[in-house]
Amino acid sequence: MESKFRSLVLSGYKLVGRQPLSHVLHYRPHAYGVVASRASRRTLSHRGLQRRDLTTSGLSYVEGPSEPPLLIHTIPEHFAEIVSQHGDRPAAIFRPPAAPSDSAKPETISLTYEALDEISNRVAQSLQSMGVKKGDRVAVSLGNVPEHVVMTYALFKLGAILVPLNPTFNDLQLSAALSKLGVEVLVIGAVTDLAYKPGRGRSNFNLLKALVPDLTRSKVESPTVPSLKKIVLVNNTLSHPSVEFPPLQDLRALTPYETLHLSFSSTSSSRSVTLDAPLSSADTINIQFTSGTTSQPKAAMLSHTSILNNGRLIASRMGLDPLDRIVCPPPLFHCFGSVLGLMATATTGAAILFPSPAFDPAAALRMAAEHAATGLYGVPTMFAAELELLADPAFAATLPLQKEEAFKYLRKGIAAGSSVPAPLMRRLRDALGLEDLVICYGMTETAPVSCMTSPLDPADLRTSTVGRAMPHTTVKIVAPHDRSSIVPRGERGELAASGYLVMQGYYGEPGQTAEDLLVEGGGRRWMYSGDEARMDEAGFVEITGRIKDLIIRAGENIHPFEVECAILQHRLVREASVVGVPDERYGEVVGAFVAVHDGVVTMNDEGDEDMVVVGVGKPDAKKAVLTRQEVRDWVKRNLSGHLVPKYVFWMDEFPKTASGKIQKYKLREMAKELVDRHK
Repeated sequence: MESKFRSLVLSGYKLVGRQPLSHVLHYRPHAYGVVASRASRRTLSHRGLQRRDLTTSGLSYVEGPSEPPLLIHTIPEHFAEIVSQHGDRPAAIFRPPAAPSDSAKPETISLTYEALDEISNRVAQSLQSMGVKKGDRVAVSLGNVPEHVVMTYALFKLGAILVPLNPTFNDLQLSAALSKLGVEVLVIGAVTDLAYKPGRGRSNFNLLKALVPDLTRSKVESPTVPSLKKIVLVNNTLSHPSVEFPPLQDLRALTPYETLHLSFSSTSSSRSVTLDAPLSSADTINIQFTSGTTSQPKAAMLSHTSILNNGRLIASRMGLDPLDRIVCPPPLFHCFGSVLGLMATATTGAAILFPSPAFDPAAALRMAAEHAATGLYGVPTMFAAELELLADPAFAATLPLQKEEAFKYLRKGIAAGSSVPAPLMRRLRDALGLEDLVICYGMTETAPVSCMTSPLDPADLRTSTVGRAMPHTTVKIVAPHDRSSIVPRGERGELAASGYLVMQGYYGEPGQTAEDLLVEGGGRRWMYSGDEARMDEAGFVEITGRIKDLIIRAGENIHPFEVECAILQHRLVREASVVGVPDERYGEVVGAFVAVHDGVVTMNDEGDEDMVVVGVGKPDAKKAVLTRQEVRDWVKRNLSGHLVPKYVFWMDEFPKTASGKIQKYKLREMAKELVDRHK
């Protein structure tokens, strides 16, 4: 009977033969394509979906829909259209940092599309007067603050190249990034906000002194970055009264950010920016450093076409509209914040809400409640922290409304950044009402999203896969050690993507570009991900882990994500990450790093070596207790014996990138050191 009430719709994919009901998509125009008529639905249900976009050879190769057509504009051209349609609507809303002890709600800053347009014009003109021109690389080292968004559009309008940097970089990392790209202008905050530490931060004075030893001179002279000519300082010290930073009038080498938009009044400056050279949609507009789950991040060159269209197609598939208010904790210096967040909302006229300069779970939840948000973004570690906090009655009592009312408008959202365990997806739906939460998959080098679920996909596939290929995107899965061989559907291999979204290359690294970005038959450019995946008969892609993270125990492959998902289903576990640990007998064995919920005591088993990172306690009759052996028994009951961790390490906090991904290479190093210490 169910088939009478479920619409069979065109998805833009070619499916041949009878399809199981779980593979038939519920469909809206914004999700994948156009809705089939009732007559055509009867025909299609008999024949199967005969479309050209999905090959029917049984191999793991699929072309995404060809609709909607790609935009051929530059970002400023498209932004001008959005401003003309939605100028009086909020474009971006910012919640300043506040220490937990602050009783007053911090005053938010709201920019309409028209205001953002005007201010970014003035800043662009000021940058021009400083000598910034098309093609120049300008580094922005800021959190999720208004100056970051304004600077983004100012640089796009000039045709200069935005280089967003992680504001937590130390002086060596900052100098290396600036030198690598020959940056001439750096925009940086006086204080860097720190994740989980609202109102506190790191003074950047010593970092700037290391970069420019004499800040009292009016000229910037950097022995480590000879190309550097200007440093624009965003003075955010008022939000950080306990952080020391010298008076700006004593630091003549620094240009106050305020002068960039005050030097041109709204009446004396034109509404548009006059350029010396025209912009092209193929121009590199953003150089994005990869997020750093490995120790060697690379600089990917992205164009107007890739960023603009990726943002627009993400918005279309998840169903964003101008009335949406999306809370975005992921950082703007990462593709999640800048493309899935800022560009997706800006292509639809929706509002993006930044709850704090750096991630703060309390601020994210409060902003969602205060602004009746309709959507929430995050990576698994962010969502886990928010759920942990929400379960605390003391925090729930601080929300402006009862918990049931505070999030009643929440429905949409994106989970991305790493594989998303199904138990976490279910908790987000139950606790926050995120019924239409979707998963995005991609990499910096593909601007970034190549696969994505839809709110109308079958429930099981929305939690177990990363969806299907995005429009104008082709994906395939190849044999791990033979990229010329596409594997059959259902088999694991390395995922690759091709299309408009692929980067132009790694800046200054032709060798690394040639290794990861291959030009194959017909001149098609393929970006290889390093991720292990498999594709089902309907084109849904499941990420099974990083190829380099695969654990090979006695010649048998073990996929860490499978073990992680099992451990995460234990009621006492908050986070888990699994890595391979060298072993003389088996080559590698499973090592599990486990973090528990607040109030849970972790214990070693009798006779266990004390290979603990942090967090081991003593028995407490009033508290739940988790032992290493219980973790092993849990995995054995839910999976099988060879997947049981030989080592269980207790953790309080995992080493993570600024975008929230767990850095497994650090866990591998930690595990090896702990095991070697107790041999």
